[in-house]
Amino acid sequence: MLLRWKIAQWFELQWWKRYLSGKSKEEYIAWKTNYWLQLMRTLELERTIEEANTIIDFGCGPFGLPLANQQWKKELTAVDPLLDEYAATIPFFNKKDYPETHFVTKSIEDFSSSITYNIVFCMNAINHVHAIDKAFDVVVNSAQQNSTIVVSIDAHNFSFFKFLFRLIPGDILHPHQYNWKEYSSFLKRRNCVIEKMVCIKKEFFFDHYVLVARKL
Repeated sequence: MLLRWKIAQWFELQWWKRYLSGKSKEEYIAWKTNYWLQLMRTLELERTIEEANTIIDFGCGPFGLPLANQQWKKELTAVDPLLDEYAATIPFFNKKDYPETHFVTKSIEDFSSSITYNIVFCMNAINHVHAIDKAFDVVVNSAQQNSTIVVSIDAHNFSFFKFLFRLIPGDILHPHQYNWKEYSSFLKRRNCVIEKMVCIKKEFFFDHYVLVARKL
């Protein structure tokens, strides 16, 4: 699984380079910032964010929640193993543009902190990890008791394709393949209650959900 993860990380970096090619930095960042702010409204998390002091964004990528935090002005920690590569190869991304954010170049599994957080986000990242049980341990253990955990997932619609994608792999960017019930169970086994599940995009193989959970 570690080799598959390393291959997926390489493809992830190449994906970002191709995706951003030809785009306007200002237009893309404005669009992506609005995307995050609108998603928080859809999830009804604006008040939770307003009341929070500490927030962590696991698997932030080059354009994760630090964009929204330019408006929130919270104590935000952003974690991603590719941050140094993004800074070196993606002209759009510069850590200095986000003075309120503390960036940590680590995988989710290797992250540790002396503090816990009011809100824990893991957006489009949990199926990118190399050890998913350990990653979920870190995500949940980083949250304060009775705090909010937000995880977005690409959930398989068909068991046959889920099995096939695990073998091929048919989805090179994502080493892990599960349906929404299986993703939910990772949180439930760690003493979390799923308070909300919102479908944000429907496709043939996958539906894309956001799970909003509370750590008991």
